[in-house]
Amino acid sequence: MWKKSFLVVLFSLSVHKAAMDCETMKKTNEFLSPKLSSKTDAIMQGQNVSLICSNENKSLQITYDLFQGKKHLINQQRKGEPMIFNMSISEPQDLGPYKCKAQVSNCSKYSQQFNFIFVEPVTTPVLNISAIQTETDQYITLRCISFNGSLPINYTFFEKDIAISPTISKNVREPAEFNLTKRDTGEGEEYRCEAKNRLPDHAEYSRPFTRPSTGADGCPFCLQLLLPGLLLLLIVIILILAFWILPKYKTRKAMRDNAPRDYGYTPKEVGIYANICQNQAGTGHSQEIHYATPVFQEVAPGDQEACNDCKTGYVYSELNF
Repeated sequence: MWKKSFLVVLFSLSVHKAAMDCETMKKTNEFLSPKLSSKTDAIMQGQNVSLICSNENKSLQITYDLFQGKKHLINQQRKGEPMIFNMSISEPQDLGPYKCKAQVSNCSKYSQQFNFIFVEPVTTPVLNISAIQTETDQYITLRCISFNGSLPINYTFFEKDIAISPTISKNVREPAEFNLTKRDTGEGEEYRCEAKNRLPDHAEYSRPFTRPSTGADGCPFCLQLLLPGLLLLLIVIILILAFWILPKYKTRKAMRDNAPRDYGYTPKEVGIYANICQNQAGTGHSQEIHYATPVFQEVAPGDQEACNDCKTGYVYSELNF
């Protein structure tokens, strides 16, 4: 009987000591709440991830339990090492929330909740460059945009491999813009831009854009500035020539149309003659009428002398019906 009482007392003392130890650890911050973390909370669908549950106290024997909502996933004991849980996030319900429990004896603490989010990766950005040339300097505007990828997107501009702009974050789908002024050295510079969002190690770069070299005294954008003026001048010249030449052409054409034509004969009389053929015996049948326009030609005197055998000066014309 006394042995049973002794065991009960001993158990009560051990429980009391454990409770005292838990309270002591809490007051002295010897046993802190665990931390649940991952390399990133932004992931692509179907990505493999690792959840890490750890405690700052490396001397305690700690039992870790991982939960997804109310579902228990894994239980591990560690001393001085964190618990690592590997899994694949394929469906929206796999995003969380997750919680880690750390227990020492009868003293336990929980971590804060952790959730993953799906992020669409950015696509290759497009770089556009415009510039204004002065006698000594160039005012250059760089614009970069990625047409796909979850927002926000961070853009950085580079000249060769050196960043020339701070990180420009865009929460809307519009180009990031960066202005710079450069002295014209006659050498072509190579520019490109970088686009990335919350996905780690997933940055995309635009194709390099090289500004053409113009030489020490060159003017790379002068031609672009002069082209509109030259085109306008050409149009004005064409209009002037058109309005100046067209009236002269019409006048000359009218004069040619009105001038008499000499084809070796002079029309003497033009008329419409009717050749009426009436059926014999006056049977009363319908008449057939043919119309013709004869042209009479007067032969030159030289042509008449060449005809020695001609007895008269009559000239006959052929009438075709």
